[in-house]
Amino acid sequence: MPRVGFQLGGTEVSYVHVENPIYFDFRSSGLSRRKPSSSASPPPSTPTRIVYRERVSPSHSDLPFWQRNWFIALLFVMAIGFFALALFLFLGLDLDHGSLSSASAASSSEGVEITYGTVLKLMHEKTKFRLHSHDVPYGSGSGQQSVTGFPNVDDSNSYWIVRPQPGTSAKQGDTIKSGTIIRLQHMKTRKWLHSHLHASPISGNLEVSCFGGDSDSDTGDYWRLMIEGSGKTWKQEQRVRLQHVDTNGYLHSHDKKYSRIAGGQQEVCGVREKRADNVWLAAEGVYLPITETK
Repeated sequence: MPRVGFQLGGTEVSYVHVENPIYFDFRSSGLSRRKPSSSASPPPSTPTRIVYRERVSPSHSDLPFWQRNWFIALLFVMAIGFFALALFLFLGLDLDHGSLSSASAASSSEGVEITYGTVLKLMHEKTKFRLHSHDVPYGSGSGQQSVTGFPNVDDSNSYWIVRPQPGTSAKQGDTIKSGTIIRLQHMKTRKWLHSHLHASPISGNLEVSCFGGDSDSDTGDYWRLMIEGSGKTWKQEQRVRLQHVDTNGYLHSHDKKYSRIAGGQQEVCGVREKRADNVWLAAEGVYLPITETK
């Protein structure tokens, strides 16, 4: 039986050619089979039956899981991505190539004792700039690594490690009394806060630089801690002066600023007189607990 079809919208239409059609007589008494009457109009020589067949789309349950739940899967992937990003940012916070795991750990409460091994920033009391150094030499004077005052709090080049004078019994975790000779080691470059008789670039006072290394230190790196007021041991809120042992100059700064390589940073130098401009305070830092025996 020949069949011809086409699709109309979402419905498939088929034409079926019937060779010998049969007619049924529908009456109240029942259904009877009859032949076509000669007086009746003859049926078409090639009767055609039209059959409508609707194509049913696959049900929702027959689709793959990822097609049925694509929005939930997308949210899950996004959540995993945000978690991975947060973990990366948390683990990536670093101040010294892994030496300090978090900048937020650098803050501490007031009154904390400062011990050897503590990593801290020294803030110039009058200008609020931090004692700073970076691997840039002076263009005059000694040509050693420059030391400046830095305006911003968030800067890893402003961290210094408090070290004892070589040859003493002092060790990490010991407290530091007024009058003690200490050394300050720049955390990034491992050089020591240093001074000598070279003239400072802007004011012509005693130059303050960074010099030496872990195994290279001399008396030019010695600074006497002098606590202002009645305090006997160095604490975070103590106002202190640092007097250079070799030159007797006090660590000093002022509002005169560099305009080229260290643009916006102010000069740090040494002066031999006690002034309001040579007072410093321990600011941000990682303060080690006291371990000395009583």
